[in-house]
Amino acid sequence: MDAIDRALIAELQRDATQAYAALGKAVGLSAGAAHERVRKLRERGVIRRTTVEVEPAALGRGVLAFVMVDSSAWMGDSADAFAAIPGIQEAHVIAGAASVLVKVRTATTEELQQVLRQLYAIEGVSGTHATVALETFFERPVSPA
Repeated sequence: MDAIDRALIAELQRDATQAYAALGKAVGLSAGAAHERVRKLRERGVIRRTTVEVEPAALGRGVLAFVMVDSSAWMGDSADAFAAIPGIQEAHVIAGAASVLVKVRTATTEELQQVLRQLYAIEGVSGTHATVALETFFERPVSPA
């Protein structure tokens, strides 16, 4: 990946809706060359998907919690069980005191409690430690630099 690829990624992270002509102009390429570079970045798996960033509270998902999940067994094969719980946005197998870290967004704390109950239904889960975020200062995408 060279400097132009990195600049393309930064531009796409800033605004993925821009036309290839504008994207190319921003990084010093023609529209066709920008399109070809982006296509190759997709093929190589550098760009996994194009999506829209939304305000969670505007969609009724204003409660953000991070939950450390304790287990009595290896949880690395439990991805489908975690993915089946709608309130979970992310799940990560981690090293440390807990086995899995999940990011949860719900409308209410009652819904968060329901997610916690669903976590306990996953085979091997032996405990949870939830931390509710009161405010998010910022979130940033992975830097291409």
